[in-house]
Amino acid sequence: MHDIDDSVVPGSVYLVDVQEKTTVVHAENDSAIVLSPTPSNDINDPLNWSRGRKFLQIVCVMIYTSTIGIGTTVLYSILQPISDDTGIPLATLNAGTGYILGWGALINQPLALTFGKRGIYLISVLGNTAICLLTPYIKTEGQWIASKIVQGYLCTPVESLCEVSIADVFFAHERGTYIGIYTLFLFGSNYFAPLIAGFIYDGQGWHWVMYWAAIINFGSLIVLFFFMEETNFVRNTSEATEAVHFNSNAGAEKGDKESTTSSPVSSGDLTGIPKTYLQRLALFGGRYASNKLLLTMTYRPVILLRFPVIFWAGFQYGTCLVWYNVLNATCSLILSEKPYNFRASFVGLTYLGPLIGMFIGTFYSGWVGDRFAVRYARRTRGIREPEHRLWLMVVSLVLCPASLILWGVGASKGISWVGLVFGMGIISCSTGIGSSLSISYALDSYKDMSGEVMMAVILVRNTLSFAIGYGITPWLHMGYQNTFISAGFVGLAITMTFLIVIKWGKSWRIASRKRYWGYVADGTLGH
Repeated sequence: MHDIDDSVVPGSVYLVDVQEKTTVVHAENDSAIVLSPTPSNDINDPLNWSRGRKFLQIVCVMIYTSTIGIGTTVLYSILQPISDDTGIPLATLNAGTGYILGWGALINQPLALTFGKRGIYLISVLGNTAICLLTPYIKTEGQWIASKIVQGYLCTPVESLCEVSIADVFFAHERGTYIGIYTLFLFGSNYFAPLIAGFIYDGQGWHWVMYWAAIINFGSLIVLFFFMEETNFVRNTSEATEAVHFNSNAGAEKGDKESTTSSPVSSGDLTGIPKTYLQRLALFGGRYASNKLLLTMTYRPVILLRFPVIFWAGFQYGTCLVWYNVLNATCSLILSEKPYNFRASFVGLTYLGPLIGMFIGTFYSGWVGDRFAVRYARRTRGIREPEHRLWLMVVSLVLCPASLILWGVGASKGISWVGLVFGMGIISCSTGIGSSLSISYALDSYKDMSGEVMMAVILVRNTLSFAIGYGITPWLHMGYQNTFISAGFVGLAITMTFLIVIKWGKSWRIASRKRYWGYVADGTLGH
C-alpha cells in the first residue's frame, strides 16, 4: 500500500450515509449503510462472495471452533476421576489446562496469514485429534503437561484466527453479529463438552471421553476439507486510503477532524476468473506475504501492545476467561461433594445453565450490538466510533460481581443446586458480553492489521489464563465464600474500566495513528 494519509483516525468509519455521499458503496439490503471495507472488483474477493457462500464459510468456522473446543475442554467435568485413575494431582491437572492455547499464535498466525488459513485450520484439527487419542495413555505429570503444551500450540487458531476469517468476509455493520456467534460457539462448545463427558464417563469410563472427542474432531476434519475455503486476499486499499476528510462544524468539538471510509468504485461487473472447486481444495493455495513480512509478524504483535486500545481489549477478554476458568475449575469440586453429591453426568448437565447464559450474552453483544452501533452512528453524523459499542457493557457491572458472589457464597452455604446453576448461567452471560465486545472493539479500531491485532489480544488473554491456571487452587484455600466475594469486587473494578475507554479510547487511537499507518504501509495482507 502506498500514500497512506496518517492523519486519518484508525477505526473511525463512515458507516451510515446520512450525508448522502454519492461516492460510497452501499449495502444491498439497506441503502443507508456504507460498506466498509469497500469491496474490490475481483470476483475472488471474499467480500464479493454470495450470501450462501459466506454462510457456508461461517458454518465451517463454527464447526472448527466447536470441535477444537470439545477436544480441549471435554475433561473439565471429569478431572477428579482422571486424578484418581492416574495419580496426577488435581492442581497439576488444573495447571495443565492453563497451557492450552498459549503463545503458539506467534508462530501459527503468521504462517496462516502468509501461506493460507485453510491449511492451518486442517492441520490444527488433525493435531487435536491425535492429542485426544493419546491422552488416555498419559500416566505422569510430565506427560500431562507436555501434551497440553503441544495441544496448546496446535489449537491456537481457535482463539486468534477465526476472528480474522470473519473479518475477511463480512463488513463493519455486520461483523459484530458473527463475532458474537463465534464467541457463542467458542465458549458454548466448552460448556457442551463437559455436559456430554459426564454421560460418557458414567457409561464407558474417562478413556472413552477422549476417544469420542477424537472421533468428533476427525469427522469435522473431513467436513472442513471439502467445504472450508481460503479467505486470505491481498487488498490494495486500507481504511486510510479509502478515507476522505471533511470538517463537521455542527455539533462537533472545536477543531476535531473526522475520517470516513468512502471511495468511488466502478459499478462494472466483477473481473477475474473464479477459482474452480478443485482449486479451492488446495491445502495452501498461494503465497500472501513475503519472508520479511512473515518474520515481522512473529514479533510485531508484541510491539502492538504499546497501543492502549489493544492491551485493554486483551486484558478485558482475558479477565472474562479468568472467571470462565474459575467456574470450570470449581464446578466439579463443588457439585460432586456434599450436600450435592452429583455424579459426573449430573455435573455435566449443570452446564446447560452456562450454555443458555452464553447464548443470551452473545446475542446481546453481537446482533443487538450491530444495530446499536448503526443507530448510534446516525446520531454522530454517520460516523461509527469503536467505543460506541462498549456502552453495552454497562449490564456487566451488575452481572459480573453478582454472579460470582452467588456462585461462591451459594456453594459455601449449600444453597439449592438451582441457585448455583442460575449463577453459572449469569457468569457465562457476562463472559459472553465482555469477550465479544472486546474482540469487536479491537477489530473495529485497527481493522487493517486484524491478524496481528488478534495475536496481540490473545497474548494478553492467554497470559492471564496461564497465570490463573496456577493460581486457582491456592486462591480457593481462602474458602469459596471469601474467594468469590473478592473475585466479584475484582471483576467489578475491571469491568468499570470500559468507562475510561469510552472517554479516552479515541484519544488513544489518535495518538497511535502515525505509527499504526506506518505499520500498514510497511506491509499487511489488506484484511
